Amino acid sequence: MIKAIFFDLDDTLLWDQKSVQTAFDKTCEVARDKYGVDPKELEEAVRKEARELYASYETYPFTQMIGINPFEGLWGNFLDDHDDFRKMKDIVPTYRKEAWTRGLKALGIDDPEFGYELAERFPAERRKHPFVYDESYQVLDELKGKYQLLLLTNGSPDLQQTKLTITPELVPYFDQIVISGGFGKGKPDPSIFEHALSLMELDKDEAIMVGDNLMTDILGASRVGMKSVWINRHDKERNEVVPDYEITHLEELYPILAELNK
Repeated sequence: MIKAIFFDLDDTLLWDQKSVQTAFDKTCEVARDKYGVDPKELEEAVRKEARELYASYETYPFTQMIGINPFEGLWGNFLDDHDDFRKMKDIVPTYRKEAWTRGLKALGIDDPEFGYELAERFPAERRKHPFVYDESYQVLDELKGKYQLLLLTNGSPDLQQTKLTITPELVPYFDQIVISGGFGKGKPDPSIFEHALSLMELDKDEAIMVGDNLMTDILGASRVGMKSVWINRHDKERNEVVPDYEITHLEELYPILAELNK
């Protein structure tokens, strides 16, 4: 009998990729207006530089374990009470500036001051454009009261809370919110799933995990023996991780839950 549904946040309920894309579009347009650069080329260059820089810092293994990607580093403040987050807080201002300055340089523009301006612009644009999938509220409305709902998200508590603050309608749906950076390990580590189950006082057979990421949400659920639903809206390719169910729209949860609760 399924009593609880665990939802991932980014790109499951929140359309984070679209928010990040919009922030890149708006920020790169500023560079086009000033220097005539191709916004897409600049975005690609900055993404490449950001990935390389991000992986070079001593905090990289920690960000991998907690599940914080390079583009979250381009706008998060990481005001969390933890040594590794404190290091990140110190690193990110330089990281942002470097990523944008090097991105410009890759296109032949040597202007660190403008790099700094773009680095500051990007977080402002990301905060201005929170997108939630159309069906998220509808489905949560339908499930609330029938099931216990838990939000299980990887990331920095400060940054994930910021995402929730700019989409305040989401929070009241959830009985519990578990953020990897607050727990100390991220999905797919089984311990964070066990922690979530214990908060809800449930057995692994009484909850189901819904998420968009095979390597975190689905793998983690399978490691603790929980059933999983992979939301694959954008036709991603499968890998060796096999979900119990695959859907393209959250409303497809209803028949799955009905079947499991027969």
